[in-house]
Formats: sequence, structure tokens, C-alpha cells
Amino acid sequence: MSKVGSGSETSTKHELILAHIQELKIGTKISVRVIAKTLGVSEGTAYKAIKEAEATGLVSTKERIGTVRIDRKRKEALDQLTFGEVAEIVEGQLFGGASGLEKTLHKFVIGAMELDAMLRYIDEDSLLIVGNRIGAHKRALEQGAGVLITGGFETSEEVKALADEKGLPILSSRYDTFTVASMINRAMYDRLIKRKVMLIEDLVTFSRPADVLHPSETAGSFKELRRRTGYSRFPVVDDRGKVIGMMTAKDASGALDEQTVDKLMTRHPITAAPNITVTSAAHTMAAEGIDLLPIVDRHRKLLGVISRQQVIDALRFAGKQPESGETFDDLMWSRFMASEDAAGEFVYKGVVTPQMSGSLGMISEGVLVTLMTQAGRRMIRETGKRDYLLESMTTYFVKPVEMDSEITIIPRAMEMSRKSTKLEIEVWDRGGLAAKAMMSAQMIDP
Repeated sequence: MSKVGSGSETSTKHELILAHIQELKIGTKISVRVIAKTLGVSEGTAYKAIKEAEATGLVSTKERIGTVRIDRKRKEALDQLTFGEVAEIVEGQLFGGASGLEKTLHKFVIGAMELDAMLRYIDEDSLLIVGNRIGAHKRALEQGAGVLITGGFETSEEVKALADEKGLPILSSRYDTFTVASMINRAMYDRLIKRKVMLIEDLVTFSRPADVLHPSETAGSFKELRRRTGYSRFPVVDDRGKVIGMMTAKDASGALDEQTVDKLMTRHPITAAPNITVTSAAHTMAAEGIDLLPIVDRHRKLLGVISRQQVIDALRFAGKQPESGETFDDLMWSRFMASEDAAGEFVYKGVVTPQMSGSLGMISEGVLVTLMTQAGRRMIRETGKRDYLLESMTTYFVKPVEMDSEITIIPRAMEMSRKSTKLEIEVWDRGGLAAKAMMSAQMIDP
């Protein structure tokens, strides 16, 4: 029995390229041709390695800028933008200061005032958004700020050289100042929403070795590892750390201690990528009845493992976090209020706003389905203190609902157990029953 961690396998050309990229200075420009020539590999091999480096956050490729070595962004800094990300958002062209593309911004300044007044607001690591004002471009760079020129204008060669010298990007966008500010604001707002989405990579410590077995080990080795760790499921990896199977208590049942793992293991096991959501992992583990999930990279090399208990704890924690940023679901539901009817059932009442309407002036069918699922989710949270993953939903639209109508949504539990639930959901307006749905869902452990 053994452990697999980072760096335990024989290095391949692919891994040598990744190691080389990791050693490059932040802000260094990277090209397939240069990597291939420097390391003596084919351009095809270099291209594939650069794409993996991009997927893992080592480099970033942006139109009109190229591929640049970056520092991996921390999850808690998702609401902060870099100059390079701003360039991508506003479809900007880079005039100079490429080495500063990965610097993080802390403030935006819109240059709609006299230069002397503007300078009071510009400081280091801020971004000046301004039009064709070359004097402002130069002064902003001198004070440690990047520059975004709106309206598609250029700047002087002197300013471009200053940007390179200071390592501060100077960008140009074809959009006007108002549009650029709106685009950046929307991007930052989306990041607030993303912060509450928990990924597997936020839970797993990839630097910590995982308990594994190798094909040549025996059922006796499995039993000893099980006794020592308390787990009953372990990844089986080859000499290069790639997952080739899973060894479980069921596989070892009735086996002689000397039987080798490769004759007993379950081949082609279920694995997950580090960038999937915790909710997706929970669904997979519940649906397949497994309590340990190997986390692998694109080449099935083992990065770590996550247990069912870790996933449950994460979902519990996520459910208690304050909301940050409103999704479309949140906005649609914001006008609905919960109450109880005479029979003690939960009902939800609200008004159909014009934004909820479809092309014929009635409520959009998609919006109506969303409202019904939201009502079901809130009823389950109130009664069972749990959440669910939707498995199926059959909807019947009895009659159209006009905009500005007040509707009542009534979810009823037909069946509810620890593992699953079935709901009947009705939508009523002043004219009677408007829609009905039958919904099946998988419960998330409390």
C-alpha cells in the first residue's frame, strides 16, 4: 500500500513543459513556437501542454493580447478584476504594459473632469477610464494607474513606452465610457454570484497524498489499508499515478489475501474533475451509491479524493452562507411572499411583472416553471430543513396567465423520505387553475 501525491511519477515531455511554464515569471508571454524550440518538443505537444496550463490557471489567453503566465487566483478574490480580465470584458486592444496584465485592480476612476481634479482620485493599482486625453494617460501612468481609453482612440508612442517601463497596461476599447463602465460593473456583479458556488477544488487539499493501491498489491494490503484508515474504497493507480480502477469491500469479499488487486478491482471507475460543483459531486455520489470519489486531471492522473461526508458538510455550510448577488431566479422570486392557508399548507403569492412575459403578453412558460420549482424548494426547506436536486418535472399548462395578474403557487408533498420526494405544484390566478406540475427530486442529506 502506498500514497500518491504530486511529483511521484516519471516526468514526461508534457509534464516538463508544465513545470517549465510554472517556473516562468508572472507576466511572461508564452507561444507554442518558443516553448517547442526551447524544450526541443513538437509544436503539437507544446500546444496541448499550454492548453492544460490554461485550464489549471497557470496561463491566460486573451484575444489581441496573447498567452501570458499568470498567478492562480484565489477563490476569495473572485470579486476583484485584473487588467487582463478588464481587457477581455471590454474587448480591448493592448497598446503597452503587457507585464502588468495580471495585476489586480482595487478602484476604477472615470475621467470626466478637469485633469487636476481627476488626479486627486487616481492612485496606485487603479484604472483610469477616459477618452482621447493623452495628457491624462501619461499622468495616470506616472501615478501607478493603468489606463483604458474609450471610443477606440489611440495614444502617443511616448505614453506606450511609459506603459512598458512602468509595467502598467494601457488599453483601448471601441465602446463609449458609459458602456464600458456598465460592462465592467456587470462582470463584477457576476463574480459576486460565483463566490457562493462551491467547487470541489475548494475542498480538496491536492498537496496532501491520497491513500491508494497499486495493481500488484494484494487483497491483504486492501484489508490492512481499510483497517488503518476506516475507509472501504480506494483508487487503484498505475506507476504514473493514473486511476485505472477502484478497490472496494465488495471487490475484496471472499478473496484470498494473496490475490492481486488487478484481478479484483472494479475497472473504469467514476471520477470527477476538480472544477465541478459540490452539488454535482453530491448527485453523482448519491446516484451511484459511492462514498469516495477520486478527483483527476484531464489525463486521469489522481489529484486527490473527496468523501461523501466532506460533500455533505460543504453543502451544509453553503446553505448557511448569506446571499451575494442576485441571479435571475432570485429576481423572479423577489415579488413573492410565503404564507399558510386555512388547511396549514404553504402558499406563495406574487404578481406577474412585465419582465416575466413572453412574446404574446402572457407569462413565459419558462418563468412559470422556474417559479414552481422555487416554490417547491422553499416548501421543502421550511418543512424538512433540507434541499434537493431536481430529477424530473412534468408540467401541464392549463391556461395562459396575463401580466400584472396575482398568482398563488401551492406546493404539496405527495411522498417525502430521507432520500427522495415527490411534489404536486399548482398555480392559480383569479380565473382558476392555470398550471400544474409533478416533480421528483433527490434529497440532499441534512
